[in-house]
Amino acid sequence: MAAQILDGRAIAATIREELRERAAHRTRELGFAPGLAILRIGNDPASAVYTNQLMRTAEQVAVRAMVEQLPGDISPARVRDVLLQLNDDPHIQGILVQMPLPPQIPEQMIAELIDPGKDVDGISTRSMGNLFLHLPTFVPSTCLAVMEMLARAGIRIAGRRAVVVGKSNVVGKPLAFLLLQHDATVTVCHKYTRDLCSYTRQGDILVVAAGVPGLITADMVKPGAVVIDVGINVLPQGGITGDVDYERVEKVAGAISPVPGGVGVLTNLMVLKQMIEGPQTEQPAPASPCGERDGGNTSTISKQ
Repeated sequence: MAAQILDGRAIAATIREELRERAAHRTRELGFAPGLAILRIGNDPASAVYTNQLMRTAEQVAVRAMVEQLPGDISPARVRDVLLQLNDDPHIQGILVQMPLPPQIPEQMIAELIDPGKDVDGISTRSMGNLFLHLPTFVPSTCLAVMEMLARAGIRIAGRRAVVVGKSNVVGKPLAFLLLQHDATVTVCHKYTRDLCSYTRQGDILVVAAGVPGLITADMVKPGAVVIDVGINVLPQGGITGDVDYERVEKVAGAISPVPGGVGVLTNLMVLKQMIEGPQTEQPAPASPCGERDGGNTSTISKQ
């Protein structure tokens, strides 16, 4: 059988409509539209593209988004002042600090200063600690996008072996905890993992976030596995590709997400979802329109 295509664009269209309704409800509660502050330091081109996309997405769901642009040579003390001002602003419900940061700005400072109640991309020490303890929390938006995709495709997680390739603080590590909380048996692999194929072939669910184009080939995938490609790699000739050899792996997998058109499409929406709904915790997922896959129960990350 051909693999089920996990179409991020179709999922995003549904989520966008849901968020528009929830944002309207939240606006009535607050008396003003929820506000997102995007803190940008310097002029990284990739960050600029992401910011523009996020601004457009915010407009689509009828919430406010503003950019706080700071020079690349700014002092840590000035960044601290700006962040504390955003923390105290009652019209700002979410703060997103764009990465990468200039070398003179410590990531630890940002993680410790950002208000955990506005940390909509889950980078604060409080958010990460709550994730470890399985308490309601904001989580990194890419991880939430992966979990949302699995849930809306009706893919069972509990009792299955999940393999995550990549151990970053923004995807690999937090995603491993989320999968573990959903009762998967989780293995995390990285660039020092020996005989990577022996691990990836065990995965009923294989999530790849290594930043290496075409890293995962067909012989590295368990037949029928669910393959989620988080990688976004810019090609020399233009365009982007993922970490998975899509054309060949599609013939082996039971379900697969494409790049582009997969997880990346959902990431911005997950930032806004958390801003509108608040800290996330697990609850039963909405019913999948295609029915449940693999005969198990589904779950998602939703508002407490």
